Amino acid sequence: MLETWSLAIVIVSYAFLPLNQMGSFSFSLAESGEVPYREGQSIGVIPEGIDKNGKPHKLRLYSIASSAIGDFGDSKTVSLCVKRLVYVNDQGETVKGVCSNFLCDLKPGSEVTITGPVGKEMLMPKDPNATIIMLGTGTGIAPFRSFLWKMFFEKHEDYKFNGLAWLFLGVPTSSSLLYKEEFEKMKEKAPENFRLDFAVSREQTNEKGEKMYIQTRMAQYAEELWELLKKDNTFVYMCGLKGMEKGIDDIMVGLAAKDGKALEKFRCCEICLLVACWC
Repeated sequence: MLETWSLAIVIVSYAFLPLNQMGSFSFSLAESGEVPYREGQSIGVIPEGIDKNGKPHKLRLYSIASSAIGDFGDSKTVSLCVKRLVYVNDQGETVKGVCSNFLCDLKPGSEVTITGPVGKEMLMPKDPNATIIMLGTGTGIAPFRSFLWKMFFEKHEDYKFNGLAWLFLGVPTSSSLLYKEEFEKMKEKAPENFRLDFAVSREQTNEKGEKMYIQTRMAQYAEELWELLKKDNTFVYMCGLKGMEKGIDDIMVGLAAKDGKALEKFRCCEICLLVACWC
């Protein structure tokens, strides 16, 4: 059974989010105690109110966007990356996502009920010399921000990252690039350990004039990526829309074939691939 906390929002970035835009939220415990979570985990948010059947809303899971010690370094906060969901259904009705709109409409000081943390599949590797390739779209950036904060913004007695972190982030427009300034600072701070590539599909194209999706950007580094994938301590993480999986698989299938390997066999035996995708 998940533990439940009552939290108060202490920071709201983009307090009034436009339709279908994204924002970052930080929560602090309303009462005493710490928030015990690890990089790569999720928490559940229980929105206020009742559903169409008169029952309390069910929780929605969100990937945690802060490191285990939080954005303020005191282990008492947890941050999320949220997209306000509003769309028109087949009947022409405007539908609003229950939890995303609940979060996006909150004001500083509001209390929120959360559960968790949960999740073991996306935990950050403990090896400080690992190669970590992160493939994210939209709010799928959340767990990778938590990894990168620990690697490049924090000092730990028992951890210093000496490996290679390579982030590919895909978004439709440049205005959707959350945390861009943070990531650029990390790159300036550790150019030998952090590589950063954006894929902005509605604003960028490749040399063939094709839209720049995350797999399109990866294709520009195909051979280099394949060499990294063959290393024993390489971890590949994907987080975001399910649609990203096929394009990435297509690239890897072609590279594996050039090396005389079947991708599925290679994936099972030689590569650590961790995926958290949603519709």
